[in-house]
Amino acid sequence: MTFEMPSVLRIDARPVLIPFRRSVQTASFVIPEVPLVLIDLHTDDGIVGRAYVLAFAQWVFKPLIACIEAASEMISGQVLAPINVAALLRERMLLVGNTGITGIAIGGIDMALWDAVARTHNLPLVSLLGGKARQLPTYNSCGLWLKSIESLADEASALLEEGGFNAVKIRLGRSSALDDLTAVRVVRERIGIDCALMADFNQSLRTGEAIERGRMLDKEGLTWIEDPIAHDNYEGHAKIRSSLTTPIQTGENFYEARKLKRAIEMGALDFVMPDAALIGGVTGWMQAAAIADAYDIPMSSHLYPEFSRHLLAVTPSAHWLEYVDWAAPILQDPVRVMDGRVIATNTPGAGLEWDEGSISRFLA
Repeated sequence: MTFEMPSVLRIDARPVLIPFRRSVQTASFVIPEVPLVLIDLHTDDGIVGRAYVLAFAQWVFKPLIACIEAASEMISGQVLAPINVAALLRERMLLVGNTGITGIAIGGIDMALWDAVARTHNLPLVSLLGGKARQLPTYNSCGLWLKSIESLADEASALLEEGGFNAVKIRLGRSSALDDLTAVRVVRERIGIDCALMADFNQSLRTGEAIERGRMLDKEGLTWIEDPIAHDNYEGHAKIRSSLTTPIQTGENFYEARKLKRAIEMGALDFVMPDAALIGGVTGWMQAAAIADAYDIPMSSHLYPEFSRHLLAVTPSAHWLEYVDWAAPILQDPVRVMDGRVIATNTPGAGLEWDEGSISRFLA
């Protein structure tokens, strides 16, 4: 008996704008609402693979959806083989570039492809990838944005209580370095020394300033300092890393796994946290995970907890899962956090089932 994989029929893409529970403001950007593009990849046997991608801004909707629709035409009729399809898309889009909007489109389509393959085999994604579901340490990234210092302590308490968390992330990059230090100390005093505290500068500093501020924070017991400077300034990251004792985290803006290899070779990081969409979807993530494992680099996730719970479970150097609830309002079964941990679903695919009633309210 032979088994024939289905083929790609078409891809549908829909934009939604979802309100944040807590407003998002960093030193580099403000996002008033969550701009997501929902991807439905239809196969000729009726299976639908699902994924979503963050568009970052409402104006990105049109070019991103246009890119996804163009990709749909390129791969229509292709056998459901994600690695081959990803290679085809990168080849077809090479002259345009495989980063930015095209990179987001490729990553989202790749996630939908893998979801469809897992559904075809009636397997959870983690099982399809050769692993098994396991509890993953998770930090709450749904707050502690750049806001008044006076509000941070109570918000930190609320974040811990939401899912029994013992880890949260604070955003830094205020005009005053002393204000950043005060913000960290206010949160630390409230959550205690037994809770992990991550700090993210969102690429807002220059190298010298990052070293200065990092030294001020070195005694605050931070789990990591994230993206202190422009993500592609590997030399600057290496200088910062060699000047501090706090580990340096980066990688959410890597569009290809080889960027991780380059950053490691230049000594730019202690930890890495790829974004499932930007790194190239499941295909790109697995490539990055192999590199991180080879160099013994702890690997965390950036956004997309629905897919990350499967991907980190098959990542040898898995570190932390970043929890955000941004897609929860449009999902039938949002990610659940229990005692600060997340585990992959045992349903086919990545576990994404749209709540169409909610989607109709948020369509952009």
